[in-house]
Amino acid sequence: MRTAALFAGLFLGATSTIVSAELRTADCARAAKYSESQRGISILVMQNGRTVFERYANGGLPDGKWPIFSGTKSFWGIAALCAVHDGLIKLDDHAADTITEWKSDPRKSQITVRQLLNFTDGIDGAPHLHRASIRDRNAAAIRLSILAEPGTQFIYGPSHLQVFSELLRRKLQGRGTIAYLEKHVLNPLGLYHLEFKRDARGNPLPASGFELTAREWARLGELVLGHGSYHGRLIVPADLLKQAFTGSAVNPSYGLTFRWSDICICKTAPADMIVSLGSAYQRLFIIPSVKLVIVRQGREAKFSDAHFLRLVLGL
Repeated sequence: MRTAALFAGLFLGATSTIVSAELRTADCARAAKYSESQRGISILVMQNGRTVFERYANGGLPDGKWPIFSGTKSFWGIAALCAVHDGLIKLDDHAADTITEWKSDPRKSQITVRQLLNFTDGIDGAPHLHRASIRDRNAAAIRLSILAEPGTQFIYGPSHLQVFSELLRRKLQGRGTIAYLEKHVLNPLGLYHLEFKRDARGNPLPASGFELTAREWARLGELVLGHGSYHGRLIVPADLLKQAFTGSAVNPSYGLTFRWSDICICKTAPADMIVSLGSAYQRLFIIPSVKLVIVRQGREAKFSDAHFLRLVLGL
């Protein structure tokens, strides 16, 4: 696991690229111009807790909510860590202790909670779970085939968090998973009335669905920069938050619903860059070493993360 190297960047400020201590407005403007040329609707740059650049185009507005697609996953990853802190789950417990339907399966019975959250459980990714026509996504996810031995493959898709959602639901014993996420993560970040894409049974779709303004999405970045606290309020302890940035043996660059810079998003970006991303180039970039949060939102188009980041960082 690439834990030590990443933590050096996250908590000691080490980077592989020299980034100016303070971003230049002119560089941000060049990045915004490029983003807008590729159907971007917003760019928000925060450094040291204050907004240093913010611009909207192509119909984007400061109070305009926009789908973040898979960026939704990272909020559920934080909720999972809150559940660890509350004693509801342990990351290395076997999921089958709660998802008892898996106990008799020789491979599913070995899946851990951590593997559900870092997508190395071996379960079919099942993109069809996004469909609104599925009446009970949780039950459908539990029934999915296992394609690989747990811990041997990284398989991206909505299935893993859907199973986790059911595991958390059972651990909560009657308290809803949405209510838990709202109480422990969303509401402390000032986020209310979000779209959960519930199925007919009321199960949320943890893989996608949230629509946020750029300013709202940036709050997740501030939480990371705050080592688990937001505006002085503890949401998840710092030692637990580190678990979100611990990769697996088969995908060292993907932790518990977060990515980081060495997945070729931008080879010249600081080594401690953390990313929450969604389809059509919805991006939340977090660079702890320079206390930086960057949000980019837009419509589907050709877009280069690397070019955008080089512009905004003045590289």
